[in-house]
Amino acid sequence: MGLVYATATLEPSKQELAEAWLPSQPWASGAEALTKVAEYRFDDPEGEVGVETIVWRTSDGTLLQVPFTYRATPLDGAEARLVGTSQHSALGPRYVYDGCADPVWAACVVTTILTGGTQAQMQVEHDGRLVDVPARLPVRGSGSPDAEVPAISSVDSVSDDGPVTTVSAGGLTISLARVVGTPLPGTATLTGSTTDAELGVLVSLS
Repeated sequence: MGLVYATATLEPSKQELAEAWLPSQPWASGAEALTKVAEYRFDDPEGEVGVETIVWRTSDGTLLQVPFTYRATPLDGAEARLVGTSQHSALGPRYVYDGCADPVWAACVVTTILTGGTQAQMQVEHDGRLVDVPARLPVRGSGSPDAEVPAISSVDSVSDDGPVTTVSAGGLTISLARVVGTPLPGTATLTGSTTDAELGVLVSLS
């Protein structure tokens, strides 16, 4: 379960952080004028790190997939993948990272794929009650609940190859489609859709 702070503010906002960071990424082709399409989140079992993937639409209609992780303190060794810092009105300082460099993101996505899991159920507090928020981008892994999942405590490497970012962690290769719709290797997959379209395979393992 993920709690949405409905009245909280983030300065600078996620969109402002993305618009400042994305144009310099090799797979984004100088993307500008972003529109947020939808997002999906995973739960950090330790409850310390926010894990969210946002799909943005660029001015030419391209859909870009960007995983973010939100931390209270810097992530050692991930300086090159720091998107920026922001101030959350409820949680305080947030260090925002490209999730591909964060072992918590890697562990969450691998677990979801291998066990046939889904995105976290988001909830918002309303009049003292927790109310479920309908998923805007439901995702599902291709595996089964009894699958063996490797422990992941670090990311060994991250490389950008055209529209795909490849992450090595836990003895696995994680392939993320930065440009949604790009074919990915492997049969263990995370697929997703919005109310408007099937997005196909978003992440794969090999």
